[in-house]
Amino acid sequence: MIELKTSGEIARMAVTGEFVGELLAELAGMTAVGVNLMDLEHHARGRIKERGAVSSYWDYSPSFGRGPFRNVLCLSVNDAVLHGLPRDYRLRDGDLLSIDMAVSIDGWVADSALSVIAGTPVPADLKLIEATEVALEAGIAAAQPGNKIGDISAAIGGVAREYGYGVSMEFGGHGVGRTMHEAPHIANDGRRARGARLEPGLTIAIEPWLCATTDKVKFDEDGWTIRSADGSRTAHSEHTIAITESGPQVLTRR
Repeated sequence: MIELKTSGEIARMAVTGEFVGELLAELAGMTAVGVNLMDLEHHARGRIKERGAVSSYWDYSPSFGRGPFRNVLCLSVNDAVLHGLPRDYRLRDGDLLSIDMAVSIDGWVADSALSVIAGTPVPADLKLIEATEVALEAGIAAAQPGNKIGDISAAIGGVAREYGYGVSMEFGGHGVGRTMHEAPHIANDGRRARGARLEPGLTIAIEPWLCATTDKVKFDEDGWTIRSADGSRTAHSEHTIAITESGPQVLTRR
C-alpha cells in the first residue's frame, strides 16, 4: 500500500534528510587513503547518537541477509556496490567507496548514498560515478506529479545506456517515510508512462547503481555484500525526494 504524506510530514522528513545529507558530506570528506572503514562507521555512530537519531540499518533483517545488520553504514569498496559490511580495511589509493545510510528522527526516515574515490582517481571510475549521479538527477527530474513510476525508471535506464552501461533489475528505489522500505518499488530501468501515478505526498528514494562491465551481481558469503559478477568497479547514488504539487523536492541534498 502506498502512503501519501502531508506537507507537515514531508517537512519532518526534510529535517531527517538534512541531517543525512550533512553526515554523508562529512563521511565523503573523511574518505582518504589509509582511512579505516571502521573509522567511518564509528564516526557515523557517534554523530547519529549525538543527534538523537536512530539508524534504520541497525538490526535490519531482510530475507536475503544473514542478519541482523549491526552497523549504521553500508560501505562498499570497488566491485562491491550494495550492503557492504564495515570492516577492518584501510582504503588504498584509487579505491572506489560507496557510502549508504538511512536514519530516523522523530519517526521519519531519510535514505541517501554517494560514491567517492580515495586518493588518485582513475578516469573510468569518475565516469562510472558521474553516470550514477546524472541518472539520479534524470530520475528526480522525471518525478513530476502526474507522471508514472516508469518515467523515473526509464530516465535512469536511458542515462545508463547513454554512458555505455548495462542495468541490473535487482534492487532499486523504494518508498520511504515511516520506515526505510515502503511501497512502491522503483526499478532502475523501465518503460515510460507505466506503473503507479506519481501523486503529491509520495516520498521515495531513487537510487541508480551501476557496474562497469556487467548487469549481473553476486553475493558474498556474509549474505549481505553485493558485488559485480565479473569483479568490475561499481558506483551508487541515492536521494530521498518528495513529490509535491510544484515538482520533486529533494530532501537529502548535500
